[in-house]
Amino acid sequence: MRSRLPRWRDISRYVSPLALVALWQVSCSVGLVSTRLVASPAQIAVTAWSLLRDGTLEANLGISLLRAALGLSIALLAGVGLALVSGLSRMGEDIVDAPLQIMRTLPVLALVPLFILWFGIGETPKVLLVALGATFPVYLNLHKGIRTVDPKLLEMARTLGLSHGQTVRDVILPAALPDLLVGVRYAVGVAWLMLVVAEQINAESGIGHMMMDAEDFLRTDIILVGLMVYGLLGLLSDNLVRGLEAWLLVWRPLSPRRGDGA
Repeated sequence: MRSRLPRWRDISRYVSPLALVALWQVSCSVGLVSTRLVASPAQIAVTAWSLLRDGTLEANLGISLLRAALGLSIALLAGVGLALVSGLSRMGEDIVDAPLQIMRTLPVLALVPLFILWFGIGETPKVLLVALGATFPVYLNLHKGIRTVDPKLLEMARTLGLSHGQTVRDVILPAALPDLLVGVRYAVGVAWLMLVVAEQINAESGIGHMMMDAEDFLRTDIILVGLMVYGLLGLLSDNLVRGLEAWLLVWRPLSPRRGDGA
């Protein structure tokens, strides 16, 4: 029973999306939803297969994955670095935290013209927009994790005579790791949202570019294929981070692998 239960939980996550797709198809088939405005799942499947056969979807997907991976990598480096500076030092927090809180509240669409002016219309502004949006969840969660480390652990480190560097490496960072992984999960989702915006900035490739071209020809089926791809990428990447979380946090009594984790 215990070996079968996790498998059923994994499958049950997909039951409600499949039920919604079935309801959507029935609504289109009986005429409750106009297929001129919203393509049916069957139409979307046929279009997706066509785009796969001629290589359009594969080529655009590869470009989008590369942009998201580059942006997320930059966000992880920047978020972790800034959180360490801000979380481990009161002076660092005074210097770093306020500017980041200001930048976090700026609307992304308002920054697009500036990014084009500063970095041109190539790949750089697209990658940096993804990185900008994904940096804040990593920073905020790791900063919170560092600042909420159990004082008893810090006292134990002082009792054992650990240096500041050893305390950070062996006590603070492991204790803050769960919060960092939560931030990474949020950052992955934000990265895909930012990619949708970024790929509509004078892009010549990518899933967002494919959707913009489809809009000109009123091809709602292609637009919905793109949205489905974004949604599946978000789900798969979230599952990847969840698996990483279960592996890295196996030492916790209530870790997802051993207990009833999310």
